[in-house]
Amino acid sequence: MTQAYDPSQDGAKMSYAKDMSYGDYLHMDQLLATHELHSDAHDELLFIIQHQTSELWMRLVLHEIAAARELLKGDDFRPAFKMLTRVARIFDQLNSAWDVLRTMTPSDYTTFREALGNSSGFQSHQYRLIEFSLGNRNPAMMKVHEHRPESHQMLADELARKSLYHVALDALSAKTGVAFDPQAFRLDAPHVSDPEVQRAWTMVYEDPKTYWDLYELAEKLVDLEDYFRRWRFNHVTTVERVIGFKRGTGGTSGVQYLRRMLEVELFPELWHLRGDL
Repeated sequence: MTQAYDPSQDGAKMSYAKDMSYGDYLHMDQLLATHELHSDAHDELLFIIQHQTSELWMRLVLHEIAAARELLKGDDFRPAFKMLTRVARIFDQLNSAWDVLRTMTPSDYTTFREALGNSSGFQSHQYRLIEFSLGNRNPAMMKVHEHRPESHQMLADELARKSLYHVALDALSAKTGVAFDPQAFRLDAPHVSDPEVQRAWTMVYEDPKTYWDLYELAEKLVDLEDYFRRWRFNHVTTVERVIGFKRGTGGTSGVQYLRRMLEVELFPELWHLRGDL
């Protein structure tokens, strides 16, 4: 008979009465205690965990974008590239999570939908911060956060600083010598495609050896938006599969609203120039 393995014989520490353990470090008791159910429906736990884990990943997205923005300001491109790659891969991870949520059928969802009240992912302040930090800035979207002064202030603070794309455009202008209209740097509105910005990016793509850092930066931004778009698209198909064309719990038009969001371009010039090369 094989004797049960004892990790302590290989030097593993087995007692944590006086030392920090894995659970202590991650505050697991507090984290797992947050899954408060509002119904007796089996699938509500899936719904809660799906959205809580998404918010945790979004927390990391914001951490990486903020750091990358500061590095780009200091013309320190290489570590910023790694962070932008990480953001793209986080959205790939978030994309895969929709596959788990899609195991929930319309019948499953109706067993606890009333328990949601008017709560909706539309109200995620972290998602809104991600949009604002990347350049899709619509101040009208802040109203939904007025009941939480701290979250509202975070959004206001974000609108007061240059977005990640603004910082990229600063670098693009400095290195190519092309000056941009001040409207390209509006802090309180979504970025709109600008012909001079597209001309500068086209210069980069036509001569990548001369502008290699900018060329790589452009592709990192395209990669990030590519994964972000996929995540949005899979959000639409998941919602359509689970609730059809019903209105969202937060009062939006549901699938129609999400489809409209698919039309948003974060870095339009980087997509538009491809047809001109």
